[in-house]
Amino acid sequence: PNVFETSPHVIQAVMGALEGLRVAIGPCRMLQYCLQGLFHPARKVRDVYWKIYNSIYIGSQDALIAHYPRIYNDDKNPYIRYELDYIL
Repeated sequence: PNVFETSPHVIQAVMGALEGLRVAIGPCRMLQYCLQGLFHPARKVRDVYWKIYNSIYIGSQDALIAHYPRIYNDDKNPYIRYELDYIL
């Protein structure tokens, strides 16, 4: 099955399989694969990947915090979360 299928039964089966993968390999690995599609130029691709990201986020919000990409500070805004550096 493909994540870009249009049949509702196949979509539900694929989302169930992705939920199983989230439990099996962890939400952090799923996030690494999902981030690539979140900002794809094609809208249909982005919609599917945002749906996957939302299910990962709902299932395990707390585990994703440490694995978001690091964004460095600029002149106006501080983005780095120094508290995570204390733990890691």
